Formats: sequence, structure tokens, C-alpha cells
Amino acid sequence: MTIFVGAAGGVATVVSDALMNPFDVVKQRMQLANSVHRSIWSCARTVFHKEGIRAFYVSYPTTLMMNMPFQSIQFGCYDAFRRMLNPQNSYSPITHVAAGGMAGAVAALLTTPIDCCKTLLQTRGASLDAEVRAAGSMRDAVRIIYRRQGLKGFWRGAKPRVIANMPATAISWTTYEYFKWAIARRESSKI
Repeated sequence: MTIFVGAAGGVATVVSDALMNPFDVVKQRMQLANSVHRSIWSCARTVFHKEGIRAFYVSYPTTLMMNMPFQSIQFGCYDAFRRMLNPQNSYSPITHVAAGGMAGAVAALLTTPIDCCKTLLQTRGASLDAEVRAAGSMRDAVRIIYRRQGLKGFWRGAKPRVIANMPATAISWTTYEYFKWAIARRESSKI
């Protein structure tokens, strides 16, 4: 069951990321220290006019390479942690918070190296570094990070990533489980 739950999370990511990747690119560009953009639309227009539509999707394969494992790990870990902490499978907000937070932490930690590569690719168009600007694939990003920072470079930002994902996934899973419980309870009272 856990494997199927994990696979469902990965598959759902494909469509979601196709729609969200351009927004992620704009967000990352605006977060750069040298960003001159004052609005989302200004940033999106500039990226489109200077780099074309491809700039919004150059990191899509990398985003999928990160988010599919992230979601698969998160869904699978959540299912495993929930079963371990609550074998009777009853509604238990404490269990859902703990299992959701732990699942998010594990998924965030294990996918940090891919996130570092994705960030390099998404921000390359605004980089002053010619080598980074020329990076067009995951392989290029891996090579640049490794040559410049060694293995340590793939773990940059791991702590804040884990810290940010733990509460987010804890809240998401707890909310999901609450509504699942409330709907089931409502349906059973109709019988």
C-alpha cells in the first residue's frame, strides 16, 4: 500500500509542476539579490522577452526530478509513519501532525541535492557568471556545483528546507485527515 501511495504522490506532481513551474521561476528570479523586478508581471514579461518561453520550463525536468521523488517519499513516509504511530488507524490529530512533519523532513532532506541543481538552473538567466548562464541541464548544474563546492555544495540550504517543509507537510496532512474524517463521519450518520 505504501508504495502505491508514494507513486500516487509522484504522478500527481507531473501535472501540478507543469502549471506551477513558471511561477517558481519568477519567484526565484525575484528572490535574487540583484533582482530589479518590482512585480510578478514585470519579472515574467522580462524573462519572456529576453529568454523566451523556454526559460520558464528549462528547469521543468529538474523540478520533476526533485518533486516526484519529494512527493513519493513524503506520501510513502507519511503512510508508513501514520501506520506505525497509529496502528488502529483512528482519527488522531497528534499522529497526523507528527507523521506529516516527519514525512516532510525526510523528503526535504533527501531531495536537497536536486533542489540545489534546480535553483541553479532556474536562476541562471539572471546570473552574472557565464558558466552558470550557459548551464542548460541537470548534468551541467551537477558539474558546476561539484567543481566549485564539492559534495558540501549539494547540501546547501538543507536545514532551512527541512525546517520549512516540516510544518507545511504537518499542516497539510492534518488538514487532509481532518476533512477525510469529517466527511466519513457525515456520510456514516446518514445511514
